[in-house]
Amino acid sequence: MPSGVLIIAETRDGELRSVTAEVASAGRKLADELGASCSALLIGGDVADQAQGFGPFGVDTVYVADDQLLRTYSGTAWLRAVLKAVESCDPAIILLSATSTSKDLAPRIAAALDVGYVAACTGIDLEEGVLTATRPVYAGKIVQHVRLATPACVVSICPKSFDVDTSHGNSPAVETVDVSWTGEISAERAEPVEAAEGAKVDLTEADRIVSGGRGMGGPEKWGILEEVAEQLVAALGASRAVVDAGWRPHSEQVGQTGKTVAPGLYVACGISGAMQHLAGMNRSKVIVAINKDPEAPIFGVADYGIIGDVHEVLLCLADELRKLGD
Repeated sequence: MPSGVLIIAETRDGELRSVTAEVASAGRKLADELGASCSALLIGGDVADQAQGFGPFGVDTVYVADDQLLRTYSGTAWLRAVLKAVESCDPAIILLSATSTSKDLAPRIAAALDVGYVAACTGIDLEEGVLTATRPVYAGKIVQHVRLATPACVVSICPKSFDVDTSHGNSPAVETVDVSWTGEISAERAEPVEAAEGAKVDLTEADRIVSGGRGMGGPEKWGILEEVAEQLVAALGASRAVVDAGWRPHSEQVGQTGKTVAPGLYVACGISGAMQHLAGMNRSKVIVAINKDPEAPIFGVADYGIIGDVHEVLLCLADELRKLGD
C-alpha cells in the first residue's frame, strides 16, 4: 500500500532552487497529516552534496540519482530515475513544483504509474487520507477543487503558493539510486539555454517583475524597461505578443504558454491584459499597470493604474528611482 510523500527536487548550477524549498515544506506538512515519511529525489550531475540541504525542511530520506548524463533535463531519463526511487519508497503522493520541467515530467510519471494527476495547484487538503487539490482555471475566473481518489497521485504546485518552513532539524538518510542504465538512453541531450543577458533572477522565483508588452513599441525601446528593472532589483518579463514578434526571448514570457508567476510586485508596461497573460500573473500580490488605453483589461486586475504614455511614465519612474538610489 503506497504511503508517504516523495518530492522531486530541482537544482540550478548544482544548487537547490527556491521552488524546491516550497515543495519540500508542503511535502513535510502532507506527510505529517498522513502520519508517514517525507522523501526527496535529487536528479542531476554532481548534486549529491545538496542532500543534507533538505534537513531544515523535515525530509527524512533523500534519494540521489547522480550522473553527468542526468545533468540536463531529459524526460525519458528523468522519468526512469523517478521510477527507480518509487520502487524504493512507494509514495502515496509525488509532489513537484509547477515549473517548465515538471510540466513535461509530472504527466509522464502519472502515466507510467497509472495514477491520478493534478497540475498547478495553489492549495492541498487531506480529508480522511484523500487528497483534494485547489487550482485556478480560466485565467483565475474559476477555482477548481479536484479530489484524487487513486491510491497514489502526482501533484504539482504553483510557485509562491506555499510557505517555506525551515524549522526542522532533520539529518536525512541518503540513498543512492541506480543510474547504471544512463548509457542506454539514446535521446540527444541539448545544452542548457543560458538566461538572457542581464537576467539575475528566474521569473518563477522573482519577488519583483517588470514586464513589457507590444505597447513598448519595439525591441529597441527596452532599454528604459531594463533600467527600471535594475533599479527595482526585478526580473524582466514579456507578453506573448512581444515574444512572438521576436523582441524578447521565450524565457521571459509570462502567461498560459509561458511562465506562471506570483511576485510581490508586478509592473505591467504597455500590456493590454489578454486573458492568456492575466492567467500567468493575476496571483501577484501588487499589480501596477501602465497603459495609454483606459479600457485596457489589465486595469481590471491592477491595484494601481497609470493611464499615459508608457515611455514617459517609465522615464519619470527611472528618474525617481535614481534619486532614491543616490
